[in-house]
Amino acid sequence: MKYSVDTYRLYQSEKRFAHTVRIHVRMKEPLDIDVLEQAVNTAIRRYPYFAVRVSVDEDGGYVLVPNDKRIVVMPTAEKMPKVGSDAVNNHLIFVDCSGNDIFFNISHTMCGGKGFLPWVMTNVYEYVKEKYNVEPYAPEVRKPDDDLLPGETSEPTMDMLTTEAPVYKRKFQKAPVLGLDYLNGLFNPFKRNPNYTVLTVDQNDLLKVIKANDSSVLSFFFIIFARALDRVFPEKDRVIVAEAAHNMRDSVGLPNTHCDFLSHVYVDYDRDDLKGDLEKLGTRTRGQMILQTDPSVSHEQVRKLFELYEAVDREHGLKAKRKYMADNSLATGKDAQHGSFIANYTGQMDWGELADYVEFYVFIIEGHFTVEITAMADKIFVGFMQLINTDKYINLLREELDRVGVPCTVEGPFPKRLPKHELLAK
Repeated sequence: MKYSVDTYRLYQSEKRFAHTVRIHVRMKEPLDIDVLEQAVNTAIRRYPYFAVRVSVDEDGGYVLVPNDKRIVVMPTAEKMPKVGSDAVNNHLIFVDCSGNDIFFNISHTMCGGKGFLPWVMTNVYEYVKEKYNVEPYAPEVRKPDDDLLPGETSEPTMDMLTTEAPVYKRKFQKAPVLGLDYLNGLFNPFKRNPNYTVLTVDQNDLLKVIKANDSSVLSFFFIIFARALDRVFPEKDRVIVAEAAHNMRDSVGLPNTHCDFLSHVYVDYDRDDLKGDLEKLGTRTRGQMILQTDPSVSHEQVRKLFELYEAVDREHGLKAKRKYMADNSLATGKDAQHGSFIANYTGQMDWGELADYVEFYVFIIEGHFTVEITAMADKIFVGFMQLINTDKYINLLREELDRVGVPCTVEGPFPKRLPKHELLAK
């Protein structure tokens, strides 16, 4: 690949969906915007790879160059500015806030959840430190003057990927989706209303069920969400397909890289099986996840991604590169493959005493029946996203959680307000 891995998502069309991430952090007390602005611009010192703007080279390719302008922090508004625009000093990140809520906005080209989370934690740490004149014990928080981790800015290359034949090949079938609701969310201006709801689960309640049923956090929620959909999908749809992203950094020897390069895991649930034993479902789900995250399987998926990037490199001119990506993107192109729903789990980092100041945090992306799961201290947070305004799916999820003995609290729905990109046209 000629360019940084961090640039290629910039070519994707945003006609329907924004390729950004909005991280909602609710603090336990109201925000001081002046303190937050100072904290954000102190925290960015630890993440120079996020302090960039987009330029275009002589071949029409997007490149990221350093940007020393301040990171913009603003009150939350009905209409938010675009990342990359003059309004946010051409950065691919900006922050807004309202009441107790901080929203960190960032281009998804920069990385995924595992790359975003340390940055979010550093921002919150600096805010708490300045606001309350304390230095909370937070062992996994990266401080502004800390050195970068070994390989934190390293990028994967094609030669890191195995050429070994994959131990498993999934036979793809078209996954059923939420038909009319999904179409209304995409095309009907009277029904489209992108929003998200936050479900909070006590980790102790969850772990009891997980341990008793041979599950993990993600495999448990796969089963719960599939069971919820089993109650609304038409009888003719015999299989419900769960999908999750898998970050490949450990398997290529770059455990600290911020870069986002993902394979995808799919679990097919026969409708009759979903009515069966939770432990059997847990064992089968975890087994499928382990099999599909084997390096020989996931490396093959990422090889296809890198081949796409190399094909984009061969196109001359920005217009041609963007057209090629639109036609061939593995996420939205003609051969794109999707599950009936998507559920991702970022994993857990130790917030230490910093958790005492935070009510919840969730990652917000585009999608319908799309779920981002995060964890902090003794809580699991589930950000549930949809394209229309209805509580029927949330009610089904709550009922399924209650059914297995995992109660939850629910807040929302909240409007997404996902910003799009403003990029150079040539």
